[in-house]
Amino acid sequence: MTKEQEFIVFGAPDIRDEEIPEVVQTLRSGWIGTGPKVSRFEQDFSKYKNVSPGNTLALNSCTSALHLALISAGVKSGDEVITTATTFCATVNAIIHSGATPVLVDIDPETLNIDVNKIETVITKNTKVILPVHLTGLPCDMGAIVEIANKNNLIIIEDCAHAIESEYKGKKIGTIGDYGCFSFYSTKNVVTAEGGMMIAKDKKMINASRKLSLQGMDHDAWNRFGSDGYKHYSIYDAGFKYNMTDISASLGIHQLARVEEMWARRQSICEFYIEALSDLPVILPFVSKSEVKHAHHLFVIQINEQSSKISRDSFIEGMKNAGIGTGVHYKSIASYQFYINKLGLNPIDFPHSIKNGDQTVSLPLSGALTDCQVERIVNSIIHLYSR
Repeated sequence: MTKEQEFIVFGAPDIRDEEIPEVVQTLRSGWIGTGPKVSRFEQDFSKYKNVSPGNTLALNSCTSALHLALISAGVKSGDEVITTATTFCATVNAIIHSGATPVLVDIDPETLNIDVNKIETVITKNTKVILPVHLTGLPCDMGAIVEIANKNNLIIIEDCAHAIESEYKGKKIGTIGDYGCFSFYSTKNVVTAEGGMMIAKDKKMINASRKLSLQGMDHDAWNRFGSDGYKHYSIYDAGFKYNMTDISASLGIHQLARVEEMWARRQSICEFYIEALSDLPVILPFVSKSEVKHAHHLFVIQINEQSSKISRDSFIEGMKNAGIGTGVHYKSIASYQFYINKLGLNPIDFPHSIKNGDQTVSLPLSGALTDCQVERIVNSIIHLYSR
């Protein structure tokens, strides 16, 4: 079986020869925990985002970054955090674990991002944070969000899990708000298997979060057991185990070095999809304005069963039978019974999020896809609609 005939895994990472010897060298170095490779990765990410190296913190997930950002922002029980109804559950879970209450806002049906026109309608005296999610890599309307936050004295924590390369009016996403939280999960644009990064405008917040990410200690293990000899540590708080390892950073160093090359490849695949699928009865993604840079993390189409004569789940099954993996990003948070019960949600308050969750499907979009694989994906979709 050739590569073009194999099952196309949704979100397969673009791992190349540079990463492998770096990981092997780390394994043979005698140090695989948080150490020099993590420090290098933080510095490289700082340079890419045009921020000081002291303003970044590498972690084991974007969820950890969100949780630490909320804690360092002073969020506590009784506070409210405004976010979108269409996001991965990690966004809402991080808010819940901080002790605050998530307050959901419906999405703009075109961009699928939080509807900025509805944010102020849910602000109360308990509101502490606005947490926009740059879904699929398309930046939210940060101009409007910053204006609302400044007017109401609110903190902005950007969920940039999909948006490493994204820009809004020339500004790097994740550097506009008070905090930016990024994901390097195995399906993301930059991959460390598991991993995340936090950017904060205030270096003091990074320093405090660094201690919290290491059980509240003031020295990581590399700085305790390194060549300078053992150092005693102090405990400043009851922290967490959120640190990144050098093994993960070994992947990230080379992934980040190719980030723009991989972005260009995904952009070309998106353009091919749009042209090839334009005559089919599917809803194609919103075309971003020239003032923003789309990270192209996901290519989502919507399957309206009435007009398509095929359901979303039947589409997913048909693609699976053709040897192609797909994804759903995402069912509305307001559609899950757990959150309905815990947060007192009523799904009818989020019509656009619910509708998107019932119709959305993500096509494979990886820099590792060959031209033949991309054509096979398109031809399989066309075949589904020709039956």
